[in-house]
Amino acid sequence: MKIRHSTEKDISQMMRLIQQAQSYFKRNGIDQWQDGYPNEQQLANDISKKHSYVLFDEKVIGTMYFSIEDDLNYAKINGQWKTKHQPYAVIHRIVVDEDMKGHNLAKEMLLYAQQQCQKQNIQSIRIDTHQDNLSMQAFLNKNGFEYCGQISLENGAPRIAFEKLLNKNK
Repeated sequence: MKIRHSTEKDISQMMRLIQQAQSYFKRNGIDQWQDGYPNEQQLANDISKKHSYVLFDEKVIGTMYFSIEDDLNYAKINGQWKTKHQPYAVIHRIVVDEDMKGHNLAKEMLLYAQQQCQKQNIQSIRIDTHQDNLSMQAFLNKNGFEYCGQISLENGAPRIAFEKLLNKNK
């Protein structure tokens, strides 16, 4: 398995994973990604900014948006971030192939992101999820993320926000 920047050629396989996640959310009554987001254009934009990654092993089995940037959705929080006034990384749209769940693939992508942060002396990663997405919340808690509060997306949709402080020695 290898993680690399996504390319335009990966979009159809990335969309396959996103559609799996959308179906999972719908089956479980989670109102996340049920409005046409994310779509191919969003993925193409992420790829052009070099913020899109895939995990592959003969085919794409995972994908995520990862960037070291200020996220406008995180500017206002009903709660408190662990870090203030310092650069942080963000992860969005982390998805793994439903046939590969239970193989720690999301954790592999998270570890990759953490390594990239440490190379650039970034001390934290922020992420958000839908309040009903209990599997993502469990993943975040298991991997050292702490609940920080609630944020609102550009469209006004509420999300719960998490941050993980990174230890340089790990």
